[in-house]
Amino acid sequence: MSVNHTRVPRFILLGFSEITQHQLSLFPIFLCIYIITVGGNLSIIITYKLSPSLHTPMYFFLAHFSLLEILYVSSTVPKMLSSLLSDCSKVISFSGCAMQMFCVLLFGGTECYMLAAMAYDRYNAICHPLLYTLIMREIVCIRHIVGSYVIGAANALIHTVFTFSLPFCRSNEIDHFFCDVPPVLELSCQDIWVNELVIFLVAGCVIIGSFVVTMISYIEIISKILKLSSTLGKKKSFATCSSHLIVVTIFYGSGIVMYFGPRSSYRTGQKSLVSLDRLVSVMYTVIAPMLNPFVYSLRNSEIKLAMQRLLYELIKV
Repeated sequence: MSVNHTRVPRFILLGFSEITQHQLSLFPIFLCIYIITVGGNLSIIITYKLSPSLHTPMYFFLAHFSLLEILYVSSTVPKMLSSLLSDCSKVISFSGCAMQMFCVLLFGGTECYMLAAMAYDRYNAICHPLLYTLIMREIVCIRHIVGSYVIGAANALIHTVFTFSLPFCRSNEIDHFFCDVPPVLELSCQDIWVNELVIFLVAGCVIIGSFVVTMISYIEIISKILKLSSTLGKKKSFATCSSHLIVVTIFYGSGIVMYFGPRSSYRTGQKSLVSLDRLVSVMYTVIAPMLNPFVYSLRNSEIKLAMQRLLYELIKV
């Protein structure tokens, strides 16, 4: 018996359709979050560019990470905002969905290794202070940035190609607010065990691999800090790392839950699990990028001082 394998011309992003009466209320909330996210991360980039005192590897990575956060949140939120205003905007073309998935995975995967590079930078600053400027030369920092993008692009390309080479005949309704891998896979009329294996292996290498590198760096850092005799030195060292650790916890925690959680929630119709997946996705694609500038600027005296100096000069002009 033949099965009608159809290539759907478009998808429908259901988003928050189950709470239709609250969609208009959600629009100003997510719009404010988006504006704060872009504005906050842009302020870090501008502060870095205009403050020679911040031209160090640590802030070089932070500026690039802030740029990634802007790109990351911009790959999902604008489409979600338009979908909240109109049901017609919930429609996304086949190629548009593939492009959105590629961008989300590209920027997300790149962030994983950018966070690992930032942890490696802090490791060298605290554990090898005398060799720090030699180890973290400008060319080395650039290689870390380029390498992060290459890994992110490879990860995105593999998942996007494997996902959109499948036939889709179950439905064209994606029970999510953007084209993420798990909900799109559940629309396929073909066995997706190969794709699930790819998720486990490739995403495992990207997420878990970078997470392990980050954790090893911080184990070494904490071990070194605890050996310091000066209480002031311990506080200062912990202060330079705590902001990064907060961002790492939010980003990796939500990402691991999303990509290594149970795959059956969409296909079995367990709405509670689908809603949980959507909430987790909101955490790492919307909330985490918004928190980044607050975590780094409010907990970092050098950035606060640089921002205050720039504001003073702007007001004086």
